[in-house]
Amino acid sequence: MASKLDKLVAGALTNVRNPRVDNDVISAGMVRDLDVSDAGIVSLTFVLTPDDPAALVRETRKALNDVPGVTDVRMEVVEPRSTAPKGAQPAHRPPSPVPPSSQPQSLHPPSPLSSLGRVIAISSGKGGVGKSTVSTNVAVELARRGNAVGLMDADVYGPNIPRMLGVFDKPAIKGTRIVPLEAYGVKLMSLGLLVERDAPAIWRGPIITKIISQFLQDVDWGKLDYLIVDLPPGTGDAQLSLAQAVPLRGGVIVTTPQEVAVGDALRGAKMFERVNVPVLGIIENMSYFACPHCGEKSEIFLSGGGERLSAELNVPLLGKIPLQARMADLADSGKPIVIAEPDSPAALALTAVVTKLIEVVGTKSVVLPVLTG
Repeated sequence: MASKLDKLVAGALTNVRNPRVDNDVISAGMVRDLDVSDAGIVSLTFVLTPDDPAALVRETRKALNDVPGVTDVRMEVVEPRSTAPKGAQPAHRPPSPVPPSSQPQSLHPPSPLSSLGRVIAISSGKGGVGKSTVSTNVAVELARRGNAVGLMDADVYGPNIPRMLGVFDKPAIKGTRIVPLEAYGVKLMSLGLLVERDAPAIWRGPIITKIISQFLQDVDWGKLDYLIVDLPPGTGDAQLSLAQAVPLRGGVIVTTPQEVAVGDALRGAKMFERVNVPVLGIIENMSYFACPHCGEKSEIFLSGGGERLSAELNVPLLGKIPLQARMADLADSGKPIVIAEPDSPAALALTAVVTKLIEVVGTKSVVLPVLTG
């Protein structure tokens, strides 16, 4: 006999409806392997198809957390299982989208989304180099100059840009489209606006692909001049999904001066080249420390990493951003440095980066030869 908590959990799930099929998530077959332990831990597999709203994950988790007696919710999000008949031999799997070849790979042609303007992906080879801070300030500075700018937070593992812009509300739905939030003249969409703040980011490759696709096609971006895309660090599903989903004007690589970071950034740049996305340039972040009192520059790390990387790739060094007191505090409080302290060394360096980036993006011959090394 089902316990009282079992019935409450089932009732909560029947109150979460999938608008695509106009049915609750249980009746729609989206809940599998449901288990409620004596300690109040709810475990389940949540089946999300490419056509289902990604927000259903957040709504289901919240509905379960609101059930009295539930102490934890452990949800694994998957795509539908294969419908092959029992006994059928598994189909031969195609090779990885980016095989370890030195030749550029031919991906599916991106769908034309001309209303998004110039789509620029900002990436890094490793975490902790300030990529999201750079993405935020670049987008805000572009908007400050009168451009229509969107900022898409595709870093599904660490969606921190909403905090950096000081926006936390859940986006509204208008018809069948998601309305992005806006701050400092920048339209924003992030997974951080759709899931609970403490929800662990356990996302498989197909789900990442779905999120990228929905953020591009199901968000009412309007007519943009620039769409800045903040990618997760490294090389993987998010980068490949973006390259396949939309015509990228190019990628920007953020690194710090140390050789460890530069080596990882080089691999990120090679990945862009192998999927026929030009690298627009390199940004060296945390390049030096700018004393707030005397203005003296002190090199915290080994110097010259960004310059060596740009020379090796034969792409521009867009700029060097210094470490600066209070910059992290301002980011945590939702105040981009280019707005909060526009005359500071970091803000001036970032505005110079944007000026150089506009020049590079506006160059008709910007598509660079594909690397073969």
